Amino acid sequence: MNTSADDDILVNDLPAPRHSRRLAVVTETYPPEVNGVAMSMARVVDGLNRRNHDVQLIRPRQPAKMAVQAGAPKPEVDEVLTQGLPVPLYPNLRMGVPSKRALVKLWSLHRPDVVHIATEGPLGWSALQAAQHLSLPVTSDYRTNFHAYGKHYRLGLLSRPIMGYLRKFHNRCGATMVPTEAMRVQLAERGFERLSVVGRGVDAQRFDPARRSAAMREGWGAGPDDLVMGYIGRLAPEKNLGVVLAAYDAVKAMQPRARLVFVGDGPMRAELAARVPEAVFAGSRSGDDLAAHYASLDLFLFASLTETFGNVTTEAMASGCAVVAFDSAAAGELIRSGVNGWLAGAGRETDFVAAARVAASDAAARRAVADAARATARRLDWGDITAHFESVLEGAIARAEPGFSLPGLQPAA
Repeated sequence: MNTSADDDILVNDLPAPRHSRRLAVVTETYPPEVNGVAMSMARVVDGLNRRNHDVQLIRPRQPAKMAVQAGAPKPEVDEVLTQGLPVPLYPNLRMGVPSKRALVKLWSLHRPDVVHIATEGPLGWSALQAAQHLSLPVTSDYRTNFHAYGKHYRLGLLSRPIMGYLRKFHNRCGATMVPTEAMRVQLAERGFERLSVVGRGVDAQRFDPARRSAAMREGWGAGPDDLVMGYIGRLAPEKNLGVVLAAYDAVKAMQPRARLVFVGDGPMRAELAARVPEAVFAGSRSGDDLAAHYASLDLFLFASLTETFGNVTTEAMASGCAVVAFDSAAAGELIRSGVNGWLAGAGRETDFVAAARVAASDAAARRAVADAARATARRLDWGDITAHFESVLEGAIARAEPGFSLPGLQPAA
């Protein structure tokens, strides 16, 4: 509020309200499917909805038998369900089918301000083509290192074509969001353009050390002072679980009462059970039950090198677990080794095992590291992440407007 002494005019400075946008969000995975892409996209959609945007969510129709996951955000959005097919190697996930004609018709009748594409499958490619046909601004996410999966599924010869497709896809977008600075640098070196770093948040109210359960630990065969190590995620070759077993064996030699818990499911479950018959296999968990499993661990072992981020890392940190991981993805971005977790050089398996031994050998140091990890995770607020996401969308919209030019450049004639 300003007052002029000369003419006694009262001036009220009122900031303009945030402009509400019509946003089309296209994703081939969404809750109740359980994976990092699905859950983080649900958080972003919920956040955009809370920020007064009209969100149109376009995704494949899921099997009727899938129940809505407890605690998953349920924003009020306009859902458009398309046909879906099972994803090869991931039978519990669906991918969309080519749908350009349907999307052109949909967006011609109700034109969005921007189209955001979270996944690069058939539905995502159709959305990109439809948006370009209608001259709509497009943004995208780079969320899964599909090209890095080749060596785990004997698809090495396809790594270069897959990377070529991903580069072509994302370079047709006005902006591509990546979760870490390291990923931005890596993709820029491979020829990707217009990259923006937008991190991931974590629900530090749900993932909380207070959910630790003595009864759950007792069910695992662990006493109050016994060390419980765990892994949470898909039980699959690309997760590098052989390194987790090597770390467990090394710690077990030091502490015979140490326990190993796997939470999740996947194609490697039978193999892992055969190799470590004394391990606990808790299966897939969700909501508060999943949070209790995290909080009841002492040491979280995460050896994957194929993540773009790895939401399980921040969920473990928020839950008060000491984390041992490679210097990669979220762990490389957030963990200072020996302060709020332990890191091994990317791919240095002997260093990973050594870090697990160090973490297991000193309970007091482990508790201090876990407390520091919790403090780090509490700063990863989804509200801040959504605001940053929104700003990237607004930038793409602005760049698509007629007459827009970069500073110092004149508009083309």
